[in-house]
Amino acid sequence: MDEKTVAERDTKYPAGSTKEKVGVLEKISYANLDFSGQLVATVVNSYLMYFFTDVAVISAAATGIILLVARIVDAVGAPVWGTLIDMTHSKYGKARPYFLWLAVPYAASGVLLFWAPSLSASAKAIYCAVVYMIYGVLYLGINAPITTILPLITSHPSQRVGLNSWRMVGSNLGVFVINSLTLPLVAFFGGGNDIKGFRIFIIIFAILNLCGTLFSFGHVRERVIVPSSQRVTLRRSIHAMNKNWPWFIIVAGNFLFWVAQQGRQQSMVYYFTYYFNNKDLVTFFNSIGIIQVIGVISIPFLNKFMSKSHIWAMGLLIAVLGQFVIMFSGLSAVGATAGWLIANVGSGIAVSMPFAMLGSAVDYGEWKNGVNAAGILTTIGSAFCMSMGMGLAGAMNGGIMSSFGYIANHAQTAHALTGIGISFNWVTILMYGLAIIPAILYQRYEKMESQITNDLSRTRV
Repeated sequence: MDEKTVAERDTKYPAGSTKEKVGVLEKISYANLDFSGQLVATVVNSYLMYFFTDVAVISAAATGIILLVARIVDAVGAPVWGTLIDMTHSKYGKARPYFLWLAVPYAASGVLLFWAPSLSASAKAIYCAVVYMIYGVLYLGINAPITTILPLITSHPSQRVGLNSWRMVGSNLGVFVINSLTLPLVAFFGGGNDIKGFRIFIIIFAILNLCGTLFSFGHVRERVIVPSSQRVTLRRSIHAMNKNWPWFIIVAGNFLFWVAQQGRQQSMVYYFTYYFNNKDLVTFFNSIGIIQVIGVISIPFLNKFMSKSHIWAMGLLIAVLGQFVIMFSGLSAVGATAGWLIANVGSGIAVSMPFAMLGSAVDYGEWKNGVNAAGILTTIGSAFCMSMGMGLAGAMNGGIMSSFGYIANHAQTAHALTGIGISFNWVTILMYGLAIIPAILYQRYEKMESQITNDLSRTRV
């Protein structure tokens, strides 16, 4: 962007300005970013491991390795994407242009991921690994700006909480649509051929993802303008992390949450297919998971009399209690349903909070170190945590199931069922429980947010 254009934009929208009201269309467009994203991401998060093991017929152990290796690649890609966002100064802003630039490549990578070409077992495993790594890099690139753009839309923490709730409602609706339709439509399109069914399904929803992302690109705006003179290099971005303890706390808690969340989502297909011996329950339980929305929409109300850190910890605790109910219910579908509803209300609360709080961690880094590195801080704190959480969860689930003797598309032994139960219940409970610790620790820094916001409002103008 040339200096004249920057000057005109900065005059119209002073740095840090929140006077211009965020309209309903823009709120819906922001929510639609995550709704559209979930039309591909949820297929990957919920069904990729199952697709690899039971449709593409790759061993559980190899699948676990693929999921983990791809996430190691993400470990390199996350700071690169974050730095690129921080260094971006286009006519569309810093984060917003990535919705335009990456929409087509991301949708295409999702289609290729569920293609399962007719290759030898080893070649198919290599194909899946390479495509999944490409998908993971593109996922980071298009998902991270959804979080990065939030502190650029408004500078007020309370407004960010509200906008983030819109986003999370959109996300949950997207998850609901995919989890309700995937297996039934795969069966319908495939007519007994799951490879064909998945191919047709993913093409349709990748196109919907593309159209939705481009629509939202045209209707969201960046208002909190970082001066164009503040070029944020990788070195300066890393400096923004220096003693940024609230950011480290949020990253730790969010990573543990996503290990639990993705591990639960991946293993639940096996849990209901083999433990309950009823694959139809997978669609049913995924569908009623929409109850997460209750947790999401309750957050702005709860935030009127509870701190964000306490809301976060409460959500995690509710998720733990719900998972215990499922575990102790055994083969009772009623008990499992009750536990699943409780757990999803809790996870609906817990999933929302880090995204709303990352903007404050960005502010803390700017306040303490003089660097607004929204790109790298939010990329690592959001998309990277989700991606790495999925990878570690997949590796753990694949390793556990393989060591307990899981064999795809066969009746499982009692020992194999024990492994599936450990993956679905105990790993989930442990990781949710550990995430409560960072949530509680954040309280100290939450008390500083008002002072930081006021100080920055003077320095940004």
